[in-house]
Amino acid sequence: MAALEEGFTLSAVCLGAGPDGLLGVEQSDKTDQFLVTDSGRTVILYKVSDQKPLGSWSVKQGQIITCPAVCNFQTGEYVVVHDSKVLRIWNNEDVNLDKVFKATLSAEVYRIHSIQGTEPLVLFKEGAVRGLEALLAEPQQKIETVISDEEVIKWTKVFMVFRHPVLIFITEKCGNYFAYVQMFNSNILSKYTLLLGQEEKSIIQSFTASVDRKFISLMSLTSDGCIYETLIPIRPNDPEKNQRVVRSLLLKAVVSGNARNGVTLTVLDQDHVAVLGPPLPASKECLAIWNTKFQTLQASKELPQGTSGQLWYYGENLFMLHGKFLTVIPYKCEVSSLAGALGKLKHSQDLGTHAMPHFVNWETSQGCGLGFQDSEPSKRILRRRKIEVSVEPEYPASKQLLSTVKKDSEKHIEVEVRKFLAVKRTPDFQIVTGDIVTGLVGRCRAEPSFYPRSALMQLIQTHVLSYSLCPALMEVALEKTDVQMLQLCLQQFPDVPESVICTCLKIFLSIGDDSLQETDINMESVSNYSDTVQDEKMEEQTEIVQNGFSPEEDNCGQEKSQAAAEEATSCPVIPKRAALLNAILHSAYSETFLLPHLKDIPAQHITLFLQYLYFLYLKCSENATMTLPGIHPPTLNQIMDWICLLLDANFTVVVMIPEAKRLLLSLYKFVKSQICICSELNKIEARDMFCLRLCQ
Repeated sequence: MAALEEGFTLSAVCLGAGPDGLLGVEQSDKTDQFLVTDSGRTVILYKVSDQKPLGSWSVKQGQIITCPAVCNFQTGEYVVVHDSKVLRIWNNEDVNLDKVFKATLSAEVYRIHSIQGTEPLVLFKEGAVRGLEALLAEPQQKIETVISDEEVIKWTKVFMVFRHPVLIFITEKCGNYFAYVQMFNSNILSKYTLLLGQEEKSIIQSFTASVDRKFISLMSLTSDGCIYETLIPIRPNDPEKNQRVVRSLLLKAVVSGNARNGVTLTVLDQDHVAVLGPPLPASKECLAIWNTKFQTLQASKELPQGTSGQLWYYGENLFMLHGKFLTVIPYKCEVSSLAGALGKLKHSQDLGTHAMPHFVNWETSQGCGLGFQDSEPSKRILRRRKIEVSVEPEYPASKQLLSTVKKDSEKHIEVEVRKFLAVKRTPDFQIVTGDIVTGLVGRCRAEPSFYPRSALMQLIQTHVLSYSLCPALMEVALEKTDVQMLQLCLQQFPDVPESVICTCLKIFLSIGDDSLQETDINMESVSNYSDTVQDEKMEEQTEIVQNGFSPEEDNCGQEKSQAAAEEATSCPVIPKRAALLNAILHSAYSETFLLPHLKDIPAQHITLFLQYLYFLYLKCSENATMTLPGIHPPTLNQIMDWICLLLDANFTVVVMIPEAKRLLLSLYKFVKSQICICSELNKIEARDMFCLRLCQ
């Protein structure tokens, strides 16, 4: 599940962006600070939390910045290129860009990439790449031509894989697209031809990419409004050969096919992409988050002032031009599961939301060389070395726990799980928790005597699990008739299948009272139901004015009171069984899928459940609010819905049972009395309207 929060303007001052919008938004060495480069002469450093600029630098009149400014994470300095060949380096203390370090290069620069763990990489328009240090050592060095004539770079990105940078850039020539992948640890450059398949007439409008340890997942948004995916291997079989890769359809019709401008996309994590563009031909532009795994729209926000078709994201913030103002829209993406994609995942304060930029390893690349010539350290004071190593935190505790569940004792596993849950949650907490539960359940299946009940109960109460994430858990609980765990799963899991709900209902109705008395059940949904309703109270009710009518005037009210008095008002089940049945009543379901399974429940159990539901209905009728006491009791709607479901599924069977005859008759009388009351209320309303008109 994903959500777009309320956005805010980063600066109240209109940015000096040209007709093409901004050149870029780049992360600074501080997580809350960003470099914004317009398409003119200015670079501004913003602090997002304060929504204000911290510094601004401009090139001289007549000069123009040609690629976004970036931060050198190893030194804390900023780097920008103006007029395609002139490179400038400065820091926060500098005021005038004309007086900072300058280097004139021998070839035109397309883009400078800078990420944690390596020095900035300079991509030239002819396809060659250099490390910044090697380039500064000899600015006028010859830059080779990599791409062919008429080939133009359209998009580029850099990742960290196995502690080494990998750069990809896409080129276009005569409607054909090519992907170049540069591996710097081995200095291998691979070329791929992107085959468009059956959608040859569609024009690619935007690219984005993510990476794992084997493939680069290249996504493209085309003029037909669809998103396509191309898997490009990081390590090619034959680097010298021009290889071909075919794209496949990932998402269909995410934006209007008539949109020619202002559409773009960016990948947020392995299952979510953000798309900017009009969803329909006549609609305004929207920002939307799609789940690519389940192909569902998760969140959408209309942008009435229009955009420049540019989108950036860092951490949990999306950046875009809305009108002529740079707008920040915070977002959250939960780890993908079927429950989350359907919007049924429960939230908690510490839910494992995450937004992992490109879900790559920000690992330190020390001494990787980048395949370039060695250079002596610069003697300029400005180029001081403040190397800040950023090593991706590893999670040995979770890995050790995954190993522990496979071999250690139940007691030791319980202790280790308690330690695991006591530490601060990490972005992959939901995945790790699901893996731990899967490991425990797998061992339960392999070793029948192994059942770490306490550890499983602790993990279920983390509020991050769902049935789709660990379906075998409830199967094991059903096999062991663990009603406490089944109750907890029904309370915590939002996506329990209807067949499993009915299986739980069978167990809850069939298990003996003695077994339930020895079981620890959560009783929050059950109040202290009185065993009987005093006859005196029922007699008093016959004398009370009901709905504006005295008993002599309201035959329907008399009928209702008599029907209630005739019924035995003691709860037909013990409190612990009532708590279990309440968990069933609170479960989400689809009537279409639930009805067939209700027909498989024995008739005597259906009768018992109907008696309990009827008892709850009587308790609701005792007060004006028509609610039950307790912390989380069933609602009147839930009670009535389940009565209807049970009768729809089993009426022909229940009507033949002698002990159910009186119950059905009582339900009939109650329905009849409710109809009479509604009729009398309509009469009152008509009478009041008539009097009101007379007064007017």
